[in-house]
Amino acid sequence: MRASRPAAATLAVLGLAAFTAACTSDTAGSGGGDTLRVAANSTDREPMDAVVAAFRKANPDIKVSVTYADTDQLQSTLRTQLSSGTAPDVFTVWPGNGNPGALQVLQKGGYLADLSGYSFASKISDGDKSVTQVDGKTYIVPVTFNGIGAIYNKATLTEIGGTEPKTWDDVLALCTKAKDHGKVLLALGNQTNWVTQLVDYSLAATTVYAQNPDFDAELSAGKATFAGSAWKQTMQKYLDLDKAGCFSKNPNGTSYETSISDVAQGKAVGVVQVTTSIPQVQKEAGADAELGMFALPSTNNADETRIPAAVSAAYGLNAAGKHAAEGKKFVEFLASSEGQKIYAEKGSTLPVLPNDSFKADPALTGLIDMQKNGKTVPFMDQRWPNPEVQATHFTAVQKLFSGSESVDEALKSMDDAAKKS
Repeated sequence: MRASRPAAATLAVLGLAAFTAACTSDTAGSGGGDTLRVAANSTDREPMDAVVAAFRKANPDIKVSVTYADTDQLQSTLRTQLSSGTAPDVFTVWPGNGNPGALQVLQKGGYLADLSGYSFASKISDGDKSVTQVDGKTYIVPVTFNGIGAIYNKATLTEIGGTEPKTWDDVLALCTKAKDHGKVLLALGNQTNWVTQLVDYSLAATTVYAQNPDFDAELSAGKATFAGSAWKQTMQKYLDLDKAGCFSKNPNGTSYETSISDVAQGKAVGVVQVTTSIPQVQKEAGADAELGMFALPSTNNADETRIPAAVSAAYGLNAAGKHAAEGKKFVEFLASSEGQKIYAEKGSTLPVLPNDSFKADPALTGLIDMQKNGKTVPFMDQRWPNPEVQATHFTAVQKLFSGSESVDEALKSMDDAAKKS
């Protein structure tokens, strides 16, 4: 069903109002016309608040107001704001091409200022340039290197008599142990759209990309399909975990926030999430809680296991922003050694740019080891042909869990989306 023009306009206005009313951290007064406006993902509240505090200490004459919104809300309203001239001066931009708020999508609209002349641009590694540049020009400042894996409470894992799984069979056995102790192994909040992708990304890192690291390039070139690849086994394994009782009782009725609370409260051993969720689990579980993280195995060969990891948090400078000079200073601070250190340490991630002073959260040991051993693969959606693939993927997973769509139907819908220009 397609909304009429008046209805669509009304929805856009309501979306803007909701975004404006979302969690706002006004760090310097009223947040009026003389204030640098920043928009960030709600999962990045702690690191961004810390960065802004440090930036204001160094630049006391610049007022900063930060608005936080969940991923879906942020992506759905940003384009409307940019086209209407009401967008923030600095805002979250997703690397690559995977969603409506991604680099390649926004750059085509001329919404992003060229940052190629900034000193940080030359420090971006060759491996990260494909998701931070367009036609050799840099349009975003990459801030963190993030991973997707099972974040867990070590005390809860010990309580059920378990250890970190190394193989697929280990995962299934651990699910049984968790159930025997009245818990679930992995909280799953598929009610929140963007959460739906995380488990099968984790599984696909091994089932698909360990065997064929060029799958996404082949998909874009029309030489591969989701339906004709190991994505079929990946989706089936996702459902197999649910059937084995590894997840929350009703994933489609469980939110992201509830999944985090379930881990913190010991109702679940862990949750498959991005590493930026570690501070939220830690905050709810208490400072004494010791957290860990492991790659989710999807085969019985431990040497094959890979973990999705890539440039995650990144920010763009509004090409038509009203506070260009202040925005430039803020972007430069985000790229500085101090800014990257603060953001990564407060957000439990790794800095993208070289940083000798950074101290990693102990929970990131597993991710760091995988990175050192060359066992990471990029986030899948960053290299998919267009943003519709990810959006279709969200819906497909929810339909799989509701039983209204089969694996074959889900993959066909993703293939149809991939063919769109």
